[in-house]
Amino acid sequence: MIRQSSFTKLGHMINTAVNKRSGNGDIQWCFSQVKGTLEDDVTEADIISCVEFNHDGDLLATGDKGGRVVIFQRDPVSKNCIPRRGEYNVYSTFQSHEPEFDYLKSLEIEEKINKIRWLKRKNQAHFLLSTNDKTIKLWKVSERDKKVEGYNTKEENGQMRDPSCVTALRVPIIKPMELMVEASPRRIFANAHTYHINSISVNSDQETYLSADDLRINLWHLEITDQSFNIVDIKPTNMEELTEVITAAEFHPLECNLFAYSSSKGTIRLCDMRAAALCDRHSKLFEEPEDPTNRSFFSEIISSISDVKISNSGRYMISRDYLSVKVWDLHMETKPIESYPVHEYLRSKLCSLYENDCIFDKFECCWSGNDSAIMTGSYNNFFRMFDRTHKRDVTLEAAREIAKPRTVLKPRKVVQVGTGGKRKKDEINVDCLDFNKKILHTAWHPSENIIAVAATNNLFLFQDKF
Repeated sequence: MIRQSSFTKLGHMINTAVNKRSGNGDIQWCFSQVKGTLEDDVTEADIISCVEFNHDGDLLATGDKGGRVVIFQRDPVSKNCIPRRGEYNVYSTFQSHEPEFDYLKSLEIEEKINKIRWLKRKNQAHFLLSTNDKTIKLWKVSERDKKVEGYNTKEENGQMRDPSCVTALRVPIIKPMELMVEASPRRIFANAHTYHINSISVNSDQETYLSADDLRINLWHLEITDQSFNIVDIKPTNMEELTEVITAAEFHPLECNLFAYSSSKGTIRLCDMRAAALCDRHSKLFEEPEDPTNRSFFSEIISSISDVKISNSGRYMISRDYLSVKVWDLHMETKPIESYPVHEYLRSKLCSLYENDCIFDKFECCWSGNDSAIMTGSYNNFFRMFDRTHKRDVTLEAAREIAKPRTVLKPRKVVQVGTGGKRKKDEINVDCLDFNKKILHTAWHPSENIIAVAATNNLFLFQDKF
């Protein structure tokens, strides 16, 4: 049964906001609702590690480093009112993964949820896949608002009755009960990955899915747990010759035979499973030639692609490296058709970012429902949105200061101000950025302009109102 206390324990927060466009085209965000608690004492287990809308956008799932999954459901009143609002309430909370220990390798396996992927709904229940570093689980989330009473062979508490005490037969009756949401594991897919799983993706046929680790990609059938097919293997015979690792993988949203995966070398490979059983030979290779003028000690690190997402139409693809987001046309491999700098002002800070390991942060990116906009995260709880149609971009901040009614969230700007320099009120000096506050995980509603932004243990929701 859902308990509000379990949600408060997680320390998550929902911020539903309304986006209003002013006459000059600037974007404004207004806070309207908050759920949960704002806590200064954040435990490692409460940090959100993934965010994902389901296919109709009525449910939103988050996973955290404590192995828990929290599902939010869109409020029916907010969905049907005019104008429509994007307000979500806690629907279900359950423990997906527990910490484990591999005794053969003397290795601890964290309970952290790396990815969540929803399956398309086929009946009254919802299904989702969740994974930690080693094990993938298929969960069934269903509702129960009726109970059966009047059994002949057992008591109401479930205890079996002595058959000799049964003197008459009675017909069980169905009675209404308080709504209960149950989450039960239906399949457990384990023991198929030597390295840490970084991606899972459900195929458009809704029968198979892929899982990727640093060196291999496996293909699974949702009904078969004891075997999978290895479709990509880049592990060299001699590990000393290893030059790249797989960083992300995703199925094409429409073509069930196509999938793409990115590497730490800054390349993306599009593979066709019809060509061969083992997709070691890619169909297309997307790679942008490096600019010699920007070559530095950190070039290989910042060129590594942390996330790749194929557009909803299936025509385009976005990739996120450390400093930028690039848009690729699947019909053109030579170079991206669009490139957007996310935080170019950090190029001069790469040395210090390397020393504090921030340069290895893996930022995700996402498409809007109609593929006209892109969103990704940055530091200081900033996140960036790029309007591909009008070539506009905006930097916004997900901060607790907006957790007041009707508070307007103003666009932010990062500047490099030297000693004695002056900056405007809405500008922040790059030296004042908090690199411990980072937006790594974002999600966009599949059909409406509602976005979800995970900031440490807080979940912010914003809505674009036209």
